[in-house]
Amino acid sequence: MPQRPLAALLIAALLLTGLTISATAAPRANWSSFRGGPHLNGDLLGSFSDNPRLLWTYEAESPVESTAAIAGKSVYVGTKDGDLLALHLGTGKLKWRFKAEDSITAAPCALGRRVYVGDESGIFYAVRALTGKLSWKFETDDKIISSATPTKDAVLFGSYDNNLYKLDAITGEKLWAFEADAQVHCTPCIVRDRVIIVGCDGIVRMIDLATGREKESADVGGNYAASPAYSYGALYVANTDGEYFAVRLSDGKILWQATARQGGGSSHASPAASGDAVIFGSRNKKVFRLDRTTGSTRWVFTTKDEVDSSPVIAGDRVFVGSDDGNLYGLSLSTGKQVWKFSAGGRIAASPAIGAGGTRMVIGTTDGAIYCFGR
Repeated sequence: MPQRPLAALLIAALLLTGLTISATAAPRANWSSFRGGPHLNGDLLGSFSDNPRLLWTYEAESPVESTAAIAGKSVYVGTKDGDLLALHLGTGKLKWRFKAEDSITAAPCALGRRVYVGDESGIFYAVRALTGKLSWKFETDDKIISSATPTKDAVLFGSYDNNLYKLDAITGEKLWAFEADAQVHCTPCIVRDRVIIVGCDGIVRMIDLATGREKESADVGGNYAASPAYSYGALYVANTDGEYFAVRLSDGKILWQATARQGGGSSHASPAASGDAVIFGSRNKKVFRLDRTTGSTRWVFTTKDEVDSSPVIAGDRVFVGSDDGNLYGLSLSTGKQVWKFSAGGRIAASPAIGAGGTRMVIGTTDGAIYCFGR
């Protein structure tokens, strides 16, 4: 038998142990769903610009709390007036507008030839990505704040009717529904054969992706508006009581717990995770980095108002918005401010960075949608 090269053996060993070669990872080509991918870790997997410049602005004429989805040459974003907008990524020009029954707070999800999003009347829509025409819709019994997460030929999302739904992406057929003990506000996190949610019942639930049956759970108490993030075998969650947890995916064991000591620390922003860093935002005006393995605080950055925007990691930069009307660029290493854009309106949406790490899009509550580039 011919000998395999040493490099090939090393790569095989890394794959068998579940490790990745992050140094060779390229930035995400698309940011087609909330937090950039099914792990919801808000990591670009590469660098953006150290000093982004404004490329275009689109006036939506309605507050924007929906995080944008970027797929190919299109940007999709929802508004409080119930518009799902498709914009040209290069120019910001409107491609089409789809009118939902109620406000769209959730981030759209672009998968194949369709764009998926729910509204606050409880209707979940599949819209054709090319034309904006309705493909199908599915009605739940309460509002949808949860963004959809794609998996093979299916989309998953939560509803305030206490259910997590898995629908066929082509037909809209319900494949299964899992009923929690309270509203499912968060976006579902998908890791291999598990889908993870945490909600107002204070339980992190690991559910079988194929069957919809619960496999493991962890009681972390409190109410949760933020979505879980997955990295290196653990889930990171934050509640509205200012408590922050790391939970092991395999068995639901709580690995560490941290508590905000000042100003309550209620968190509605979903965490970002990359390497040994976990970044949280909170309503006590803080953005902070905890150590992935110990939960110890590495740095804290203070804004001038609440932080409901979920942070995004791009190389050695953290981008995050604040209710003070600013979009901040922070050093991942030190937490020091290295860039700032004053939008004026409150920023509740999270940044979306696509096109291979060359475009960043975010909306504000005064109705402006901004695109930045290198």
